[in-house]
Parts: sequence; structure tokens; C-alpha cells
Amino acid sequence: MECFKVPPESPANHAPRRRWLSIVGIGEDGVAGLGENARLAIASAEVVFGGRRHLQLAEPLIKGQAQAWPSPFDASMNDLLALRGKPVCVLASGDPFFFGVGVTLSRQVAPDEFASFPAPSAFSLAASRLGWALQKVETLSLHGRPDDLIRPLLHPGRRLLVLTSDGNGPKILAKLLCDLGFEDSNLTVLEALGGPGERIRAHTALGFPSSDIHDLNLVAVEIKARADARILPLTAGLDDDLYEHDGQITKREIRAVTLSALAPRRGELLWDIGAGSGSIGIEWMLADPSMRAIAFEADPVRAERALRNAQAFGVPGLRIVHGKAPKVLDDPEKPDAIFIGGGGSAPGVLDAAVEQLKPLGRLVANAVTSEMEAVLLAAQARLGGSMVRLQVSRLGDVGTMHGWRSAMPVTQWIWTKPGENR
Repeated sequence: MECFKVPPESPANHAPRRRWLSIVGIGEDGVAGLGENARLAIASAEVVFGGRRHLQLAEPLIKGQAQAWPSPFDASMNDLLALRGKPVCVLASGDPFFFGVGVTLSRQVAPDEFASFPAPSAFSLAASRLGWALQKVETLSLHGRPDDLIRPLLHPGRRLLVLTSDGNGPKILAKLLCDLGFEDSNLTVLEALGGPGERIRAHTALGFPSSDIHDLNLVAVEIKARADARILPLTAGLDDDLYEHDGQITKREIRAVTLSALAPRRGELLWDIGAGSGSIGIEWMLADPSMRAIAFEADPVRAERALRNAQAFGVPGLRIVHGKAPKVLDDPEKPDAIFIGGGGSAPGVLDAAVEQLKPLGRLVANAVTSEMEAVLLAAQARLGGSMVRLQVSRLGDVGTMHGWRSAMPVTQWIWTKPGENR
């Protein structure tokens, strides 16, 4: 059944008969900003889903039933899916597929079942108001997401466009910037973009007002940093002092070599077994926003510490599993890579890791004790792979003079699991 008519000038295959669902992006200017196809999609729908604000904006065009999303929001879209085959329209803010409801819908509905009519996103509108080149700006949505996600993006001279959850969002963001040493950063708050109530105001993070901000807002940030600001470099092997730890941490030089051996690829999942401070999993996730990691840690104090570190490094999605390996190594999603640090010499840990690793996955294990080294030597003899001995020396005081002090050597085993190309 067709849910709307398509003018002759539209692409011939844009709305075949099985496209029962239309997704319409609507801005603060309401129906005035909609094209003809979007208007037809709304007017011909038997049911129109959307937030209450969206439904009010589109009210002049709605002829069918207006259905507000339930609260809390049902990500499974059961009410909508029950209408499959009938002409249905979903209203969304701006571009439905840029941090929008279109992404959620596409998990439930195949692309050949819907047609989408996007409006300019808040990011596009903000860039046009400021004269910023959108391709050179970092865009981030903190709508319903942790504010800590901004931390890896805080580099001097960079520009960010940050979508917040409500009128308190810009104030919370300004405080975070001040706490991290970026209080001189310029913040421009763009409110109700595209509508009659649009307003644009500029402040520094330190001088940010505490109230009177529209719930629909986006913050443009121009980063300025103090000399001691918490800046996270774009490299593996971050300074140990950036971490909260009890000494049980993979030191920065060894960590850099270890991350290189793990060879992160976008979208992959890492298991960090014996996570300690969580540094390996954290820097794996910092490599790209698509990276995921699970940190397995038997010590509850260290597990809590790893969680705090993940928040402080802007990767709150690091999942911490408290428990002793190999018993806890039973997650249903198999990893693309595994790192074994502490506790790897315990019976069954290495065998369980080898079993759980995906075909063509990478396994890297570090040993500082003779017991763990013996386990790795036996594994290398049985399975192959490469072994390397890593030794780091640091200059230190020797009385009134200086000399080199050697850290404990680290034996590293690197192995790729056999399998078919993927």
C-alpha cells in the first residue's frame, strides 16, 4: 500500500509500494520548512508518530491519528511495528539519521520499507549561523548521553558543536570545561534554531550564565587550554600520571607496544583480562568512537578504579565485569582481540581466551613473572605466534649523580587465531 503520492519529478524507485513508512525531519519553523514530498507523507498517513512538540509543529498537515511516543521511549517500536503495511509517518528533529530516531527505526525496519525526508540538522544550522566549515568541526550529541564523552575532543584550537539534553546542559558543559582547565574557552549557545524564538549568545566557560537557556540548544565551543589542562593526546601510551592507579598498571611504554600489537580496527571488541586500572581497554576505545571493550577484573577495588578512569578519559562505555577468570569469560559476544595482563597464569585462563577469541582475532599476553612466562612459552610452542622481550630503563638519581634503572622485563606473546577471511 502506498503511504503517499510521489510527484513525477521524484526518483522512480524512491517510494515503491512496499514503502509503508515515511520518516520526516521537521525543524522549528514547522510546516513552512517542509518540501512537497514531506508534506504529502504527513497528510496521507493513517497514523503519525512523534514527540509532542513535533506533532504540534505538524498539526496543520495531520489528517490521520496523531500518536505521541510513550514515556519512557520504547526503542523496540512495538506500537509502530504493529501497523506494518499501513501508511505510517514518523516525525523527527532535523535529519532523522544524524543522532536521530531514524537510526533506531532502521534497526527494526528494512531500508526498502521506508522513505526519509530529512530537514537540516541542528549541526548544519549552527555551522551556517557561525560560518564554520562543518567538515572541519567535531560534532557530538550529549542528548541523553554522558557528558564525559567530550573529554577526548578537548584539544586547543579545535571547534566543537555539541547538542545537549536540555536547558541545564550548557551550564554542566561549562563547569566540566572549567574543572579540566579549559575555562577560557569560548561558548556560543544557539537556542531554538530555525524557529521564531531563535537566539544566539556567546560567553566564556568561566563566565557562563546559570539559567535562562532554551531546552532546545546546541553549544559551539572554541577550545582554549591552560598550561595544566587535562589534554588527552591522540596516541597510545598515555602518561601514567593521567590514570588513577595503585602501581599495578601497564606502564606507558609497554602499553604503547601492546596496543600496537593488538592492532585496533574500527568497530572491534576487546576483552581486557586482568584489567587493573583499565588502561589497555581505555586506550583501545580512545582509538576510535566505534571501539568497544570489556574489562574483566577480580579485585573489586581495582574494578571501581577502572570505572572511574574510564569516565575521566571520556570512554564511559567501557564495560567492567567484576569476577575471576576464567569463570567470568562467558560473554555472548566474542571478542575481536584479547589482552591478558594480570592473572594470566591461573589455570584455564589462556585456554579460555583462545577458545573465546573470534577466528582471525588477535591475542596479546604480557608476562612479568617466570610462572606467566612459562605459560606463554608453552602456548607459543603449541600454537605458534611471536614472542618478544621488552625492557625499559629510566634515568634516575644515584646519590648526587644519575644512572639508568631498569624496570622488570616483559615477555609478550602475540598470536592470531586461524580462520577464514571476514
